[in-house]
Amino acid sequence: MTIVQDLGGRIREAVGRAVVGQGDAVELMLVAMLSSGHILLEGPPGTSKTFLAQCFAAVLGLDYGRIQFTPDLMPGDIMGSSLFDFQTSSFRLTKGPLFCELLLADEINRTPPRTQAALLEAMQERAVTLDGETHKLSDRFMVIATQNPIEQQGVYPLPEAQLDRFLFKHVMQWPDEAEEERIVATHGARHGAQHPGDWGIGQLISRAEIEAASAAAIAVPMVEEVTRYVVRLIRATRSAPDIAVGASPRAGAMLAAAARARAALDGRDYVIPDDVKALARPALRHRLILSPAAEIEGKLVDEVVDRLIESVEVPR
Repeated sequence: MTIVQDLGGRIREAVGRAVVGQGDAVELMLVAMLSSGHILLEGPPGTSKTFLAQCFAAVLGLDYGRIQFTPDLMPGDIMGSSLFDFQTSSFRLTKGPLFCELLLADEINRTPPRTQAALLEAMQERAVTLDGETHKLSDRFMVIATQNPIEQQGVYPLPEAQLDRFLFKHVMQWPDEAEEERIVATHGARHGAQHPGDWGIGQLISRAEIEAASAAAIAVPMVEEVTRYVVRLIRATRSAPDIAVGASPRAGAMLAAAARARAALDGRDYVIPDDVKALARPALRHRLILSPAAEIEGKLVDEVVDRLIESVEVPR
């Protein structure tokens, strides 16, 4: 697992040159990349969501695309369309920004569900269907989406079917006092340096290294007891009184893959229950719908997930 540990350490160090704090977000992005998952970053403006994604993409050197979601964005603006070429008297495909390897879907909740749904096939099958023809995307295709939870106007909540395609939903936290002092000291002195290159961040990881690390993470074995633990945890979400709609089998499969990646990043060639527990909250918070009674009582989905994790017996 040395190759995975080394890759993770280099990425953390490079991103940390420009992004102060947010170590949890970087860790989940690493796990998502290694397990072929997508991640949704939620937080108020100014918490480095977009800049973090840009720095992460710059280090990997993958084909990078960005879509700034707006209320008037149409599916064709994302996927592309077939335009008639008068010189050849035939239709020619003009590919949209979705045709990349790492896509930053910025403020994804500011566009209507019809346009949000344009990402569904790409996220699940890594393919795009245009005019009845299917176009394959890269096996490394990954979506890093951001959304602002405090705006109410011009915002469209993501459909449950699309939320289920995200491996993680991470809630960005405000920096602590020491981190905020570093942000003010470093970024305040370099106001306007908003590109990863301004901070000396460029491609550090080769495609071959990404492929090798991902293969190593996938190969990490999971013993039967831990597999049962994942299944019990997922099934418990469907019978909890505070939850109206629980997690899908897809959630269990994704959580298992993520646990393997976390184990590899930690230098282990085996998965332990703590890997599952550490990832359960970001893997489940966006997949569960609270019951009406729980919502009336003001319960938070993170609190419900935490209690659920504690209620499921952990294998010894």
